[in-house]
Amino acid sequence: MNTVIDHAVQVRLIATTPGTYAVPAVLRYLPADPLAVRMTFPPEISLDGSAVDWTFARELLDAGLRTPAGRGDVRVRPCGPDRTVMEFHADEGIAMVQLRTAEVLRFLARSYAAVPAGGEAPYLGLDQGLAELFGAA
Repeated sequence: MNTVIDHAVQVRLIATTPGTYAVPAVLRYLPADPLAVRMTFPPEISLDGSAVDWTFARELLDAGLRTPAGRGDVRVRPCGPDRTVMEFHADEGIAMVQLRTAEVLRFLARSYAAVPAGGEAPYLGLDQGLAELFGAA
């Protein structure tokens, strides 16, 4: 299955200035890359005026709905019963966004319907890659 799952979400950008800013974003899941999720932000919120893409583990997003997760560039944690906070760490600084947990759950449900948790191996192409590596293909 080569279905791409795009799920538009509204995030609140948490800034150092008072208040938050509503920003559209897209969560994307590709069965061809079954362990990863991508989140794309529009050009108007980036420092250089281009769209910003972050790629991180689907498992990280799932775990972060229940307990703080992540130690690297992307961190996810619950924020009350209805919200989830995501932090994106880069050399330029940290961006924090808050989104509705229900939207994340809806997105994850769609991704797990496409590729169940623990069922990613057939989509990774490891058998084909190993066959090519050892000249059996």
